[in-house]
Amino acid sequence: MMPCKSTDALLVIDVQNDFCPAVDGTGGALAVAEGDRVVPIINSLAKRFDHVILTQDWHPAEHISFAVTHGRRPYEIIQAPYGPQTLWPEHCVQGSAGAALHPALDIPHAELILRKGFRRDIDSYSAFLENDHRTATGLAGYLRERGLKRLFLCGLAYDFCVRYSAIDGRNLGFETII
Repeated sequence: MMPCKSTDALLVIDVQNDFCPAVDGTGGALAVAEGDRVVPIINSLAKRFDHVILTQDWHPAEHISFAVTHGRRPYEIIQAPYGPQTLWPEHCVQGSAGAALHPALDIPHAELILRKGFRRDIDSYSAFLENDHRTATGLAGYLRERGLKRLFLCGLAYDFCVRYSAIDGRNLGFETII
C-alpha cells in the first residue's frame, strides 16, 4: 500500500451486524459469508489513517427496499421512481441491533459516521449519492472542505455499497482505491 498522506481518508463501508454472520451461526439479515473476518484487517488498516469515515445503512421501518413493504419476496426487482430496485430482507433498521456497527470494529479516531438509506422512499448503496444518482449524502462536501482527495475504501459488501461508493467517489473527482 502507498504511504498515507494528510489528504488521504479511509472509508469503512457498512461494517454492520446485519451484513456479518451472527455469533450463534444464524447470520445477519444480509450476512456476507465470513464477512466478520474483515474486521481485524480494517482495524489494523485504520491505524494508518488520520482521517477515517464510517458509513451505516440506516433504514426506517417500511423502507422502499424491503420486500415485506411491498408484500413481495426478497431479491425480486420492482420499478421505483428512480429505476429498478432490488427488494431485500429487512435489514439495518434504524436503532436495531442489526444496524449497529460490528462490535469488534475498533476505530476510536473515526471522524464521522455517515448514515445512508434513511429516506423511506429511496435506497442508497453509495456513500455519496442516493440511488436516484441526484440526491447527495453530503460526504463529497465533507471531504472537500477538509482537503481530502485520495480515498481508500473497504467494508461490506463489494458488489453493492463498496463498489457504488468507489464509482461515485471517482466520478466526483476523488482518487479512489479499493
